[in-house]
Formats: sequence, C-alpha cells, structure tokens
Amino acid sequence: MIRLHHVAKEYPRTGVALSHLTFQIKKGEFVFLTGPSGSGKSTLLKLLLMEEKPTEGEVWVSGVSAKKARRRDISHLRRRLGVIFQDFRLLEDRTAEANVRFSLEVTGAPKSAFAQKVNRALTQVGLASKGTSYPRELSGGEQQRVAIARALVNDPFVILADEPTGNLDERATRGVFQLLKDINASGTAVVMATHDLDLVRNSNYRVIELNHGRVVYDSAETPPPGTGMTPPGGLPGSLLFPASDKPAGTN
Repeated sequence: MIRLHHVAKEYPRTGVALSHLTFQIKKGEFVFLTGPSGSGKSTLLKLLLMEEKPTEGEVWVSGVSAKKARRRDISHLRRRLGVIFQDFRLLEDRTAEANVRFSLEVTGAPKSAFAQKVNRALTQVGLASKGTSYPRELSGGEQQRVAIARALVNDPFVILADEPTGNLDERATRGVFQLLKDINASGTAVVMATHDLDLVRNSNYRVIELNHGRVVYDSAETPPPGTGMTPPGGLPGSLLFPASDKPAGTN
C-alpha cells in the first residue's frame, strides 16, 4: 500500500530532513511515527500526501509514484486519503456538518450523497447530535472528532494523522485514540505521528521511530529491548528504547 525505497528529502536552507528511508506499510496496518521535534515525522507525512517530492529515492502510495505522478494522479489519490491535524483546521464560520461536507465538495463527490455520508461520518465519531454546532461551541476533543469525521467521509484507505492528540487532555486523548483504533479495526490503515510515548508503549501497534531524519527503530524488524533479540544496551538514537536502557534481568 505504502512503500519507500532509499528516500531522502533535503531543503536548500535547512538541509537534510530525511535520509535513507526504506520500509513498507501494509493495507489495514496501524503504524505509529515517533521521534523528537524536527526528526522528520511531518516531512514524511507530506511525502505520503504527495505535497512534496523526495530529493532521492521513491515513494509509492497505492501504486502512485511520487516522482512520476501527474497533478491529476495526485488529485485522485488525495480523494482516497484522510488527513487529521493537531490543530483541527476546522472552518470556524461553518457548522460541524458543513465542515465535514466541505471535504466532499472539494473532492467532487455527488451532491446527492452528501447528507447520508455526512450523517454517517458524524455518527461514526459519536457526534450525530452536534451537527449544527460551530467549532467554538465544541470542546477540543469534539473538534478533533469533527476533523476525524471530515477525514472519514470519503471512505479513505488510509488515515494520515499528524499529532492528532497533541492539543488534547488525557481524557480526550483516550477517546480520540480509541476512535482511531476502531477505524483501523474496520480495515482502514492509520499512520499516526505522535510525541505521546506512553500511548505508544501501551499499545501493540507497529512503531517506526525517527531521529535526525533516519529510522532508528522499526518494531516490524527489531523487537524492543528486554526480548533478548536486541543489543544489550538498547537502541542508539532511540527515545523509546534509549541506549541507556537495559533488557529486563540484566544488572
């Protein structure tokens, strides 16, 4: 579904943002992207969304090549992607229903399906009764749920979530994360960038950790320290499993 091969991204002013990324994300998979600020998480999501092209290597999303794709190809691909942001990015002068409907309008969906699709999406996130509310009338958690409904309304094959719980309290974080888990359980892939290491450690989903633009840990390839299958001192460059950590049972 998503494939990166020797991907690098470099900017003229700030230098290398990503380097030597090679991995795949399967259909229906849930993947955490972790790492400190500036590690390359948001840049990677931009490449997956095809807002930018890699400097080197290749990115394929649902068979579409980032380097070879025409504008029309990218437009068609984005209709099948759901995107969630940390700051919600809702239109303040529109109701929850209108915010969700806007996603259908910009992708050219048939107008005859708008009402049914919007109602289904809001029901799926538990906000069927809040459709006529404006963002200012909703809590942070509810605003993020509207943003998730907006991402869901076009029936995407993958959700790209950039720090979706970053502005939420603990209770709202749990609710949004449970919602993303439910969405994934229905067959939609989720790629979630997050700084919430507790959330990551307490889940069983795949983890790809970035640091200085490189993958320093991928749970699909390297079991975490304590399993007897990783270096005794931990993983160099990893915040999840730093080199100072030692596997259980060692002195």
